[in-house]
Amino acid sequence: MRLAVIPAAGLGTRFLPTTKVVPKELLPVFDTPSLMHTVNEAIGAGIEHVVIVSNRAKPAIESFAETVRGARVTVVFQDSPRGLGHAVECARGQLGDAPFAVLLPDELLGDSSHLADLIAEHESSGSAAIGLKRVPRAEVSAYGCITPQGVPDSHGRVGVRDVVEKPNAVEAPSDLVIIGRYVFGRNVWGHLGSLRPAAGGELHLSDAIGALARRGGVTGILARCSRHDTGTPLGMLTASIDTALRRRDVGPQLRAWLAAHLTDPTNDPSR
Repeated sequence: MRLAVIPAAGLGTRFLPTTKVVPKELLPVFDTPSLMHTVNEAIGAGIEHVVIVSNRAKPAIESFAETVRGARVTVVFQDSPRGLGHAVECARGQLGDAPFAVLLPDELLGDSSHLADLIAEHESSGSAAIGLKRVPRAEVSAYGCITPQGVPDSHGRVGVRDVVEKPNAVEAPSDLVIIGRYVFGRNVWGHLGSLRPAAGGELHLSDAIGALARRGGVTGILARCSRHDTGTPLGMLTASIDTALRRRDVGPQLRAWLAAHLTDPTNDPSR
């Protein structure tokens, strides 16, 4: 497993007006571009070639790619918003028939351990491997939700029978949802190539995963490392704070400042 795809073609409308100047993926998580954290995660799991799927309206992504050390980085383009399944297809010319990982940069994981687990599962079983987490039922409508085969084992592994994209809480088949880490073999291409557009004309990667799952070809693994959703300004802020708190050079000072700030009655917004 030496290849990874990072879809980064979105225009970051939740971060306007900032993203008129800086791509969302290059906004800092504390002092490091968010995309750099994702690339470092891939490198830490043994990836040697990263394919970033960008948009020609974001030339700063190409400049970023030239700064990366530790892996080869190639930028390809998805110039129309046709969904995550289409974004992965845009990278095929760089991937050929080799197995590959997909990392969504809006999901910031604390280290490379979860991606390494997914790679190991694929190399051991030959099945596609997808990252999972449990969420309250009220939150499943924001994710792709799996129909599991039984319950996760002691290592967090569970077979996947099917995938439902953003179900409502009542109809959701479980409380296990897909996070943005995936590992695929060559058999995913046939399913991606036969996708039909969903509402809005997008091609959903989760539909291809569902087709694989119905043939018994998908295993899910619960993530055990920390995770932040950096797809919203609040998520980006909390990721930055958490990242800084875990650093020895600034963590103690930030923790002391937060403690003093949160106990200062003059900062109470209800006053």
